[in-house]
Amino acid sequence: MTRILVIDGHPADGSFCGALANEYAGSAQGKGNEVRVRKLSEMDFDPDFGTSSFKEMPPLEPDLQTLWDDITWCEHLVIAYPLWWGGHPAKLKGLFDRVLLPDKAFKYVSGKALPEKLLQGRTAEVLVTADTPGWIFRWLYGAGSRKQTEKQILSFCGLKPKGYHIFSPIMGSNDDDRAKMLSRAAKLGSKAA
Repeated sequence: MTRILVIDGHPADGSFCGALANEYAGSAQGKGNEVRVRKLSEMDFDPDFGTSSFKEMPPLEPDLQTLWDDITWCEHLVIAYPLWWGGHPAKLKGLFDRVLLPDKAFKYVSGKALPEKLLQGRTAEVLVTADTPGWIFRWLYGAGSRKQTEKQILSFCGLKPKGYHIFSPIMGSNDDDRAKMLSRAAKLGSKAA
């Protein structure tokens, strides 16, 4: 059994991104894993870090503290989000800014270029909805959001990326296309961690 945290990173409730997150979570739970789901749309916090110094960090609002507790609890983190303007929705980026903090998620060490990774021992997986076809995202745009998410957020904090899965194109998809995408998310959940 693996402890899995699934973050539905769409800022609005009722999205297809959220449906994928739920399929993944339900399938992982059906395989005997302990699963928690957190929805960005239900979290109340200021996404603006609001200061230029980590020494003056604002305290975590209750929803962010709960999320941080879930991150330290989990062994496998899953983030589902929509690709907007080639990256994360602003509220999701703000979530990363506010909750993945020094001396919690990473620690700067004097004389070293890269910090100590404080979330080691965990894995991570990403589900991304996009209107952009996957091959255009990779070959024409260079998969910038993937690089940022895997290398500069997850790996930076010590989480080992295990998959970055694109579900696209959403725009123009029909019920059959979406059913196949939901089935794919469920398969990923059944193989979780």
